[in-house]
Amino acid sequence: MTEEISSVSTGSTSVASDVTETEQAAMPAADQPGEESVEHALAAEAAAETQPIPEKESEPAETAPATADAVRAAATPSAGRPNPGPRPSPIPRPSAGRGPHKSAVPVAPVEPLIETSDPTLWGRVDEAGTVFVRTATGEREVGSWQAGEPEAGLTHYGRRYDDFVTEISLLEKRLATKSGDPKATRTQAQQLRETVDTLAAVGDLDSAAARLETVIAAAETAVTHAAADRASAKAAAVATKEALCVEAEELAESAQWKSTGDRLKTIVDEWRAIRGIDRKTDDVLWKRFARARDTFTRRRGSHFAEMDKERGAAKDSKELLIVKAEALSDSTEWGETAGAYRELMVQWKASGRAPREIEDALWDRFRAAQEKFFARRLQTFAERDSEFEANAVVKEALLLDAEKIDPAADLDAAKAALRSIQDRWEAAGKVPRERIRDLDSRLRAVEEKVKGAEESMWRKTDPETTARLAQFRTRYETFAAQAAKATAAGDTRRAKEASAQAAQWLEWLQAAEGAVE
Repeated sequence: MTEEISSVSTGSTSVASDVTETEQAAMPAADQPGEESVEHALAAEAAAETQPIPEKESEPAETAPATADAVRAAATPSAGRPNPGPRPSPIPRPSAGRGPHKSAVPVAPVEPLIETSDPTLWGRVDEAGTVFVRTATGEREVGSWQAGEPEAGLTHYGRRYDDFVTEISLLEKRLATKSGDPKATRTQAQQLRETVDTLAAVGDLDSAAARLETVIAAAETAVTHAAADRASAKAAAVATKEALCVEAEELAESAQWKSTGDRLKTIVDEWRAIRGIDRKTDDVLWKRFARARDTFTRRRGSHFAEMDKERGAAKDSKELLIVKAEALSDSTEWGETAGAYRELMVQWKASGRAPREIEDALWDRFRAAQEKFFARRLQTFAERDSEFEANAVVKEALLLDAEKIDPAADLDAAKAALRSIQDRWEAAGKVPRERIRDLDSRLRAVEEKVKGAEESMWRKTDPETTARLAQFRTRYETFAAQAAKATAAGDTRRAKEASAQAAQWLEWLQAAEGAVE
């Protein structure tokens, strides 16, 4: 359909080219223009190199298929039933088989409806074969018909008009559906409008011109709206990219290397999806974003370069620690060497991480040296603990004998029994570490009991202590006797003083006896 419309827009010449040389040869000689009629010759030249043949004859290979002819024939009103104006048909007219029409602006395919009209209402063919069309400004000549009946000539030029208004319908439909570029639609409408006054076709040309004026005005409005939409879309796109720039500038100082790097990659993808910005503005925004990204990239590169340097130093430090750990792995100084390994572990952690590809290998060597030493120590301790367990059994038997000692019954015998148990305790040897506290505390309790009995006995037999107790007792008895004598004599005051003195000395005597006990 686009091809046929393109051919119509070129005027009468392009439409007339549908007729082949064969048709021209078949034309009766009497119908050809002669020298006696200059007017007819000019009309014939305007009609193109060939003349159409009557509709009764067969169409050539280059004309439209029979289906299109059938549509037009069905749409053409008979002479007895005049058609007052254009009437659309629901069946589209196929192209005439010429090459594709290349439009300046690609548009969505739209199938316009073929509009048919009654050319008898808008034109006539005179006796000389000259075809006229009637417009608001009067009647004008549009061509010449020498191939047959005048009605066939009107039908032929009516088809040209139908093709012309079909193209107008296509432009109207493009505007209604908002498909295609409104600028291109306006340009095409203006081009068609310029051809209306000279169009070699028969139909309601005034109506066609009015429709084209409407299309041009609507296209102007659409162009304005499209420009506003583009400006709005551009502003939104610029704002979006500026927001991405701001985000990138904030991320430029981030130390979250992985997540920030991933986000900057995502911003690039989002950036590419944003359209509608002129190249100059876009270049300025891109340079701004690129500066922020480059700042982050430089900082990240410096960070990892420093990390590589630190990891190299950590590698050297850990290799020295491995040498020391391997040297200690055969030591039998269990306590001292275990402490040395603890110190080496502290230094290992403080050294930082070596390069990733060798960190695990370094750790495996260091751990292997430690495990060798601690495995030997564990085996030695296990063997020793077996021996110590037998010693613990001996000491438990000694404790049973020690806990039977009664120093209150016979202090000297208790002390002798305790000394014997202590000697055998030392001879029994070491016990498992987890048993030491329990066993030692039980023996210490027996030793405290015997020692306490011995100290109590010594206090009771100490001459100085005995003399002090006798002194306290004598003074108490003296003051008690004086209190009794004063009471008998009725001397209340002296009796009260003597009783107070007696009570004080009695308290001291009881305290001293308690300390001895």
